[in-house]
Amino acid sequence: MGYPSLHACITDLEKNGHLIRIKQEVDPYLEMAAIHLRIFEHQGPAILFENIKGSKFPAVSNLFGTLDRSRFMFRDTLEKIKILVDLKNDPIKAFKNPLGSLNIVLTALSALPMKTGKNVPINFAQTQITDLPQIVNWPMDGGPFVTMPQVYTEDADKPGIMNANLGMYRIQLAGNNYIQNQEIGLHYQLHRGIGIHQTKANAKGQPLKVSIFVGGPPSHPLAAVMPLPEGLSEMTFAGALGNRRFRYYYDDEGYCISADADFVITGTVMPHQNKPEGPFGDHLGYYSLTHPFPLMKVSRVYHRKDPIWSFTVVGRPPQEDTSFGALIHDITGAAIPKEIPGLHEVNAVDAAGVHPLLFAIGSERYTPYLNGRKPQEILTIANHILGSNQLSLAKYLFICAQEDDPSLNTHDIPKFMKHVLERIDLERDLHFYTKTTIDTLDYSGSDINLGSKLVVAVAGDKQRELWNELPTIFTTPRPFNNFKMIMPGILAIEAPLYINEEETINQIESLNTHFKNEDLHNLPLIILCDDAGFTAQTVNNFVWVTFTRSNPSHDVHGINSITEHKHWGCKGPLIIDARIKPHHAPPLVKHNAMEKRVDKMGEKGGALYGII
Repeated sequence: MGYPSLHACITDLEKNGHLIRIKQEVDPYLEMAAIHLRIFEHQGPAILFENIKGSKFPAVSNLFGTLDRSRFMFRDTLEKIKILVDLKNDPIKAFKNPLGSLNIVLTALSALPMKTGKNVPINFAQTQITDLPQIVNWPMDGGPFVTMPQVYTEDADKPGIMNANLGMYRIQLAGNNYIQNQEIGLHYQLHRGIGIHQTKANAKGQPLKVSIFVGGPPSHPLAAVMPLPEGLSEMTFAGALGNRRFRYYYDDEGYCISADADFVITGTVMPHQNKPEGPFGDHLGYYSLTHPFPLMKVSRVYHRKDPIWSFTVVGRPPQEDTSFGALIHDITGAAIPKEIPGLHEVNAVDAAGVHPLLFAIGSERYTPYLNGRKPQEILTIANHILGSNQLSLAKYLFICAQEDDPSLNTHDIPKFMKHVLERIDLERDLHFYTKTTIDTLDYSGSDINLGSKLVVAVAGDKQRELWNELPTIFTTPRPFNNFKMIMPGILAIEAPLYINEEETINQIESLNTHFKNEDLHNLPLIILCDDAGFTAQTVNNFVWVTFTRSNPSHDVHGINSITEHKHWGCKGPLIIDARIKPHHAPPLVKHNAMEKRVDKMGEKGGALYGII
């Protein structure tokens, strides 16, 4: 559908049973987020909050809460967009089907951004930051945040919309020591286009002009998070996906204004001016803590007539951004594998918070003239993956050879892990990268953005039959007295509260002494954790605990470990210490009082009766 506005999208969703209205007054402090989270858990509709305490503006959330609803919103353009992205990745296809490809290319050309006028704020009024919905999602959040922004910046060397960047970077509206209505916080992480723009502006000693769009047609926020092929701008993509050209103009201060946005916040980021931003409940399931991030000096806050504020709630996956990711995968398909020779599939595992864990499948073709296989080409592929944009932020990469099992796929976590553990040679297949970059939001490392990586690369025949259950004679040394099988070949052992590295070395030595003479060949992986029952309860719990709470260089150990010419391995089981450490960020915990309020809304006569 070519929605001209967010309002038109909401009307269409409501007409087709994809949206509910909540008319009663709701509190932007925790209550709106609690309602959103509960409805998302039940795979419910989008939500229009009509009466928000302290603000005259309504708000909508959960627009992208299910893949089906996302596909419904873009039902008229989705297939054409998939072909357009595919052509950008593989232009030779245009020669194989010139007529069909020409139609798609013309679609892209007709979607080029359209300037609507000069210095004319069409249908816009002005307000101030404190009048916006001051939505706080989690109890320890540092203040209200914009969680569905489209942050627009231009290249100081090549100004203009066709070289601009549109990204989704969270915005702190108040709290900490921001001057009310004059300053806001701009948080962006590694490998973001806005960082390149700020670097260029800094080099010229110029302020970086920033426009933050909120709302507008749903193609706009999706464009802001799309990993687009080189040369395809977010604004052109938004136009093609939304079947409506991205309309814009520049105000009298030189800021780009999205003519279809519901709200636009303009301002400047000066070179080297930062203020503390955060904490903020984030998508790994923990708080990202307070750190210095760019300070944005607010110039103006625009809004269209009858605007609707758009927001989401992030937290331990799955959340609405999970559905975003599913839609992106739906559109881009095998885009990344086409960029990396020999790569068939890669999956940033959502349940583990995306960046901590990658599963990949590649070809192993280097020595077809020899019997058997060992990791060779897949190691080259692994290096390529870890050198690719945001994939480079991964901590753990498990990669297999497709030739060993052509039916294997990276989205079946139990089957994939079973395949790896059946084949892993623990003395050969572990490859560490130390003192390198990891995700800004990941606090398992030794400092912000600083941690390590582990590539586990397996190829060849099965080496073991994994234990499905432990032998009756299996024991652990004190104080390790509670353990539970997670899945074949993986055991969760409950460990004492983490104290420090020295104590951990003693505990690992205790385990090594106990197990070093045991035959544990069929148990290749042990997870040390705070709660064995919770860790083993579900596959999602296993990957979340294991890969968000460990730093490979510090927290990977092994029974009968060896170091040979700087290559580390072990003869017995691999041990990952996935306990919470003192330097980790606290996990997100829901607010009990708000949960009870939502419970009441789900009772007969309540606004959410029949939905939750």
